[in-house]
Amino acid sequence: MIASENRETPVLAVLCGEHRPPDMRAVESGAVVRYTDAAGLPEALSGADALFVYDFLSTAVPGAWYAADRLRWLHIASAGVDPVLFPGLVESDVVLTNSRGVFDDAIAEYVLGVVLAFAKDFARSHDLQREGRWQHRESERIAGRTAVVVGTGPIGRAIARLLRAAGMRVSGAGRRARTGDSDFGVVHDSAQLAEYLPEADYVVAVAPLTENTKGMFDARAFAAMKPSARFVNVGRGELVVTSDLVAALADGGIAGAALDVFDTEPLPPESPLWSMPDVLVSPHMSGDFIGWRNTLVEVFTENFRRWRAGEPLRNVVDKTLGYVPSGNQGAG
Repeated sequence: MIASENRETPVLAVLCGEHRPPDMRAVESGAVVRYTDAAGLPEALSGADALFVYDFLSTAVPGAWYAADRLRWLHIASAGVDPVLFPGLVESDVVLTNSRGVFDDAIAEYVLGVVLAFAKDFARSHDLQREGRWQHRESERIAGRTAVVVGTGPIGRAIARLLRAAGMRVSGAGRRARTGDSDFGVVHDSAQLAEYLPEADYVVAVAPLTENTKGMFDARAFAAMKPSARFVNVGRGELVVTSDLVAALADGGIAGAALDVFDTEPLPPESPLWSMPDVLVSPHMSGDFIGWRNTLVEVFTENFRRWRAGEPLRNVVDKTLGYVPSGNQGAG
């Protein structure tokens, strides 16, 4: 499909910083591999046929793009592609693939976990235990509660299946409203948030970051939620207007939030989110199960094999949409 041009051994640049990806032996046997950090990326890109962005949180690729003089393929070790979806790449002929499929079930488990943590008041139980206080309370059921999952890709679908298995009523929100969906039943139009958020006990954000979704959870969206609702973000921090979220939590507009991603990472020490009651903060780890780095390399290695053989690549991103369309399913 896009095998490297007129070279027996292609050159692969790997953006990885201090920590190299594990077990790249199969790739190293079929390519000249240049491992680099952000500072050395321009030099590594010069003459490279492919780029593996293993450090998927790095923002170094746009600034080094001028040196990509023969690049044909870029693979990023994440489902989200926003760190590399800049005009130079979008307008180029470089094929973009991602690691769709690796994190689906782990993130779904995280979401179910925080839903249960809210309903069963685990955080307060932990605090009372540390204080040595025996304080009986009643907890909530999650069966029969309503969840709206904003983002209907593979991760959103895994979340929907797991929440539904726990007895929750689940609907989705995506680019196109529809009924009869296999995982969500009903899918709302994500552009009409305020119309369906009032029904939700839990709102889960897992949409890809695009121009249309950036800041979609703002004051108007939080005002549409009922005061007992909880908000969960496992998508991208920039989906949320953080100041509006803080205000909604402080004013009792919503009951709580579980946040794994933030518009500034690490979350600054002065952020009020650290100490607000009924807020759970985790450091962008909802999908990071034991062994995830090896799985990311396995996904890349399979695509590298396909690339070398001229076979169709998995997880090809539509650069105008910012994600892998249905029908180009991924490995992992």
